[in-house]
Amino acid sequence: MNASPAPTDAGEVIRRHSRSFSLAAKLLAPEQRRRAELLYAWCRTADDAVDRATSPAGAAEALEALRAEVRWVYEGGTPDAPTGLALAEVVAQCGLPQCYPDELLDGMAMDIGDADCATEAELLVYCHRVAGVVGLMMCHALGVADDAALAPAAYLGIGMQLTNIARDVAEDRERGRRYIPSDWLAVVPTPGDPLDDAIYAPAVERLLALARRYDDAGRAGLKYLDRRSGLGVRVASAVYGAIGDVLAARGHRVSMGRAVVSRGHKLRLLARSAVETAFAKHPRQVRLPGKLWAFVPLSGSELTGGLDMKSNREAFYLMTFALALTLLMGTGLFVMVGLNPNRESFGNLPWVYAGLSLAGSVVLWVISGRLAVPANRVAETKVISAE
Repeated sequence: MNASPAPTDAGEVIRRHSRSFSLAAKLLAPEQRRRAELLYAWCRTADDAVDRATSPAGAAEALEALRAEVRWVYEGGTPDAPTGLALAEVVAQCGLPQCYPDELLDGMAMDIGDADCATEAELLVYCHRVAGVVGLMMCHALGVADDAALAPAAYLGIGMQLTNIARDVAEDRERGRRYIPSDWLAVVPTPGDPLDDAIYAPAVERLLALARRYDDAGRAGLKYLDRRSGLGVRVASAVYGAIGDVLAARGHRVSMGRAVVSRGHKLRLLARSAVETAFAKHPRQVRLPGKLWAFVPLSGSELTGGLDMKSNREAFYLMTFALALTLLMGTGLFVMVGLNPNRESFGNLPWVYAGLSLAGSVVLWVISGRLAVPANRVAETKVISAE
């Protein structure tokens, strides 16, 4: 393992496989975008090692080769594969702990053969390994201002993975995989059974509810990122939330095909995320994490206390957002009256009302943005020294 080919075109990999992450990556600073794309390319390779294998033995052999490659990188060697070089570059720049890529490969190993989850606890372990640790690695790629960002980063990854699972029930079923816990299903289908929405829809709804809880906990950590990175992560989270909304609008029916968020909707989410980021507090300087995070389910953390008010937050969010739009439209009407040639009888009142309406709209817009991103206190989490 001493050849030194050029690293893979990581930007092309992320554009080809994930439009959502590609959009979010474009919002990052060039150096951070480069590291994020390199990490995605390596994680994609690990995923494909299992998905494209022609047999469980072939998948296990491919994963063992990746494990050897990881060991070689951390021993200071130069990998042969372009994606191995991608990982090596991130490790060299960010001091990425070896336990994270090792744990991701442990998660990929759970996909070998007929992947089935019996309980919610097993599902969460899987989601942490294949996605939560990606959030932890991204803390190194993006830089964080506080080690308290680690737990939210992992939770955000878990929330996204739960949404992925809810979206891909039909596709995973064709691969012989079922990530929905058996104890969530009234009847556990066998591989030969037809796809029955009546069986899966309640479980998909439950998956999305769990995903929202983890996503809310994860978004509480955005304040630890610099403003530009915070925007990128906020957009990615918003797009995944929109995927859940599409599934909910379909009545959680998995037979209706893959849920897709339109480009126009993504642009609206980008605009809203930009406004939220503009009024959010972000550190001016960041640093690399100094700790490792050991997985603690959300149910075992202190973040759960504030999440029971989510429905009320959503109601207030919708109300303030609607009022902000109403006042904005009122501003336009008052401006039109002020520009009317026959406005003499009104004097300066239209302009006064326009100014007051615009100010009120801005205030309510800011409040709605705050309500859309629950400011939950970051949980005290179990950590171990990185040394």
